[in-house]
Amino acid sequence: MEGKAIVDKMYNGDAFSQWLGIERIGEKAGYSKLKMTVREEMTNGFKIAHGGITYSLADSALAFASNSHGRQAVSIETSISHTKAVHIGDILIAEAIELNLTNATGIYDIKVTNQNNEVVALFKGTVYRTKKEWTN
Repeated sequence: MEGKAIVDKMYNGDAFSQWLGIERIGEKAGYSKLKMTVREEMTNGFKIAHGGITYSLADSALAFASNSHGRQAVSIETSISHTKAVHIGDILIAEAIELNLTNATGIYDIKVTNQNNEVVALFKGTVYRTKKEWTN
């Protein structure tokens, strides 16, 4: 099992990504591009998106990109820098690009932009690649 079939299986079982309203708009081995719209229930006391919303979108992109090679991968280290406030109605795009892949680990860069192509967050993720293969 590889690529789109793996991401289909992951997404179909991922209630949180579905709750976020994530739409998959691009994928291939080591790559994922996701889109979502920020809703009012995703905001904090400042009426801007809770940082966890942007983080979660980027984390989903990391998961889909890193698992697309056929082996199950789990994050072991992630970090995010929030560069611009995100508001209700903003449309966010997260694009995960594989920087390095070894037998044991993968490193990914995820850029999150808004509908104006402004960078709102920069995320880096490292995954551990288990020996377990994705199966039907």
